[in-house]
Amino acid sequence: MDERGIALLRQLISDMEGAPYPGVVDGELYTIWYEHAQSVAQEALEYLNTEHPDDNAKDTALEDLDI
Repeated sequence: MDERGIALLRQLISDMEGAPYPGVVDGELYTIWYEHAQSVAQEALEYLNTEHPDDNAKDTALEDLDI
């Protein structure tokens, strides 16, 4: 993964770690966080689709997770 991919991954992890609990903050702050996280997630998906288009067909890594 190149530097851009690593930066996107770090930003996504940071956004998820900093996620506010909906009952603790008002709706406006939660909405701001959510929109930011969605924007970074979209950028990460676009990056993956551009840099690794063949991996789009089937994501076998998720099959190994117990979720």
